[in-house]
Amino acid sequence: MVNYEEAAEHWQAREKDAVRMPEAELRAAMEKFVASHRVCALACASSNGSLVRNTPIEYEWFDGAFWMFSEGGLKFRALATNKRVCLAIFDPDPTFGHLAGMQVTGVAEVLEPFGPDYLAACEYKGIPAERLRALPFTMMAIRVLPTRVDMLCSAFKDGGYDVRQWLEL
Repeated sequence: MVNYEEAAEHWQAREKDAVRMPEAELRAAMEKFVASHRVCALACASSNGSLVRNTPIEYEWFDGAFWMFSEGGLKFRALATNKRVCLAIFDPDPTFGHLAGMQVTGVAEVLEPFGPDYLAACEYKGIPAERLRALPFTMMAIRVLPTRVDMLCSAFKDGGYDVRQWLEL
């Protein structure tokens, strides 16, 4: 018989004795990691669970959030009923002993096309709004505000910390 609860509690049990990184140092490491990558996997699901999507998508990190542009797709059907999402960012080809990856839990907001936040994202990304207005479809924008970040980084051991660190935001 599979004990799902035991498996789910594995990391929580280990974290009780984890050597935690000071918050400022952890925030700096997380910011550096996010800034050094440009693609994440955006996972979302409808509120009834009948639709689950995991979309590779380019992001920008600014103003404490992840910002993404998308032509569309089924992820928007899921986001219409459930704003809770998870992002995964990771090194594409880690060598043994040099793993780094991040899981970000957060809340997504689909921005009003050509509204103030949408235009701010255009400006930050360097996309002229006129160019998007000229498209034959509406380019959508998503902002994800993180609520928790879990990071696994082998290099944390070098500072005497556990390789798995987390931060509630």
